[in-house]
Amino acid sequence: MIDLNDELAGEYLAECREHLAAMEAGLLAIERSEAGVDEEVVNRVFRAAHSVKGGAGFFDLAKVRELAHEAEDVLALLRAHKVAPTQHRINVLLRATDKLRELIHHPATSNQADISDLLAALAGLHTDPEGPCGNPGLPAPGSGWRLRALVAEDDLASRLVLQTFLSRYGDCHVAVNGREAVDAVRASLDRGQEYDLICMDIMMPEMDGREAVRQVRGLEADRGITSTYGAKIVMTTAVDDVKEVIRCFRELCDSYLIKPIDLNDLLRKMKEYRVA
Repeated sequence: MIDLNDELAGEYLAECREHLAAMEAGLLAIERSEAGVDEEVVNRVFRAAHSVKGGAGFFDLAKVRELAHEAEDVLALLRAHKVAPTQHRINVLLRATDKLRELIHHPATSNQADISDLLAALAGLHTDPEGPCGNPGLPAPGSGWRLRALVAEDDLASRLVLQTFLSRYGDCHVAVNGREAVDAVRASLDRGQEYDLICMDIMMPEMDGREAVRQVRGLEADRGITSTYGAKIVMTTAVDDVKEVIRCFRELCDSYLIKPIDLNDLLRKMKEYRVA
């Protein structure tokens, strides 16, 4: 955890205010629209919620992360056309945005806030009357599914540790820089054998991890795969690169691990993503 008085925390909180303003403006635009949902607007709101959630873990803002995560889940269903942008659904998302703004305004006491009612309201938005909506990309228990993973890491020792560990769960490929990682993802998409998990180092030669994530998400989007249902991307980084990790959330990475990597932490994330 980084001190909330730290300069980096100040930058994150300032950015959060901008993201929340963008969320509110986007949700109000969706509410007013009579011509259907503008996908660009929904994507902008989704990315804003994702960015707020992404950095919260660095500063131990547990309630901010939890509330942003629940809002992001609903927005993911909207952008995948799994639920409709009803008046009730937009109103609940606007309430969540207001609460996030309040938590960000008082970060030191945010973890004592009661957000249970809002979390329950957001959870109730996950289905439409036609039936439940799920993530079609999740593996079904007992289906014989095996993990497909990619490790993008220029350090040989770190690369071997991750490859050895992930190979226990399925197929694990490696790339030594961001450009190789993007090429590997492009080839896997062309073959219809998408990666489930990508461990991406931030500081690499030829192309850094942040740019690689941006291009990977672009390749998925070109094929109609939103980041919600694309590969789960875990950034790996040294403590000194924390600022870069926060920036990576803007490119829609999913989480991060600080080096030296604790494999138990990686496994917990894999279970959270249901890829282990």
